[in-house]
Amino acid sequence: MNHAINFLVESGISLAVFSLIYILFLRKETFFRLNRIFLLVSVAFSMLLPFLHLKVYEPKSFLLSEVTVTPYRNLLEAVTIYGQDLSGNMVHQISSSRLIILVYLLGLLFFMLKFIMRISQIQKLVRKNEIRRVGNVKFVLIDVEFSPFSFLNYIFINPEKRNEEGYEKIIEHELEHIRQGHSFDVVILEVLTMLQWFNPFMWILKNVIRENHEFLADKAVLDSGVTTTQYKKLLLNQVVGFDVQLANNFNSSLVKKRIKMFSKMKSSKLANLKYVAGALSIVILVIIFACEQKEAIETAPTVTEKVVLSIEGKQLTITGDEIMGVLKDLLSAKDYRIDTTSDDGITYVSAEKNAETDVIISRILPDNAEVFYVVEEMPEFPGGDAALRKYIVGVVKYPELAHEHGIQGKVFVNFVVTKSGNIANAKIAKGVDPILDKEALRVINSLPVWKPGKQNGQAVNVSYTVPINFTLN
Repeated sequence: MNHAINFLVESGISLAVFSLIYILFLRKETFFRLNRIFLLVSVAFSMLLPFLHLKVYEPKSFLLSEVTVTPYRNLLEAVTIYGQDLSGNMVHQISSSRLIILVYLLGLLFFMLKFIMRISQIQKLVRKNEIRRVGNVKFVLIDVEFSPFSFLNYIFINPEKRNEEGYEKIIEHELEHIRQGHSFDVVILEVLTMLQWFNPFMWILKNVIRENHEFLADKAVLDSGVTTTQYKKLLLNQVVGFDVQLANNFNSSLVKKRIKMFSKMKSSKLANLKYVAGALSIVILVIIFACEQKEAIETAPTVTEKVVLSIEGKQLTITGDEIMGVLKDLLSAKDYRIDTTSDDGITYVSAEKNAETDVIISRILPDNAEVFYVVEEMPEFPGGDAALRKYIVGVVKYPELAHEHGIQGKVFVNFVVTKSGNIANAKIAKGVDPILDKEALRVINSLPVWKPGKQNGQAVNVSYTVPINFTLN
């Protein structure tokens, strides 16, 4: 669900940006073909943007020098968590509201049914009327008073109007729609409008693209030798008899704009520089959205024979059979829900309250356990360091209290990848604030099982340190 909402949010924001650029800078220009390319690229880019994830740099592991506070411990590349995530905040707000989701789905259903009805209306016209084929074009003869219109390779005409003055130019106009494939643009826009029906900029973009189609067809007719005066008179004489919005037709609401546009002098070549605004917008949108990591991986914390619990900032160490009893005594009074499962003698415990995990459970190695810092085969996170960074970015939740008080900084968390691949001995090597420290510790303790490190062919415990950089910039 979150991925779908994220798609709608990011694509919607992108469509809004390009719509504004077109209306403010390009709509009055006579570069009709360039405008069509700009509009179609805007739509295509907006649909692609939510799927773009660009890697800015690759993480590398290295050793700290002896003079640092954590000597000889493997330090992973810092993971930066941004507190101001525009689309992320919007996704969270929307996904948490059932009313918003319900209203959206009802709107989607309404416009989907409306689209199906329009297609059915056109199919009915094709099915119930005589069709004459001329080359690749099919003329549907309808005995009703209306102006010709086109859809795909069909032109719907009233045969009684053939002898009227200017009839051939009207047909030429519709043929130009077919040659340039305008109907495909219209169908794609209709589908996108179903998804983005709540976005006013989607409706604006839809209207200006259809408007641009008319300008292109008008220009083709005028280039064929028709005078501006003749064509103005021809447009003013047209009457729309069908309300088939999927079709290209002489919509009376557009006639005034079309006459004004083809009467206008050609735009200066310097006006081409306005398209730079579109290119800059693409770069900015990619920077804002494409480097975000949206995916989160949910794993259950694991409890072994000796664990330390951090409950609302208080720590308690318990062992063996005490685990379940202590959890029940401490958590049931606080209205927590406890879920437990067992697998091969290991108990997995998760405690939740108001859908937010408030209990940090971490493994503690025995005091005499041997821990290495450099081994022949270093431990490996499933998928490598890049996957580890992606996991951390996806799971970390910038604490709201820290965000409200402007708390930020880099938290260093030290932990051990055990010989079984689990995470143990997680602790704060260098903290910033208890709020951020707690969140960093929670995420590290939630890491899934690694491929353990080996020394002389035997699995061993290996120490690591990872900096998590919380920033509000």
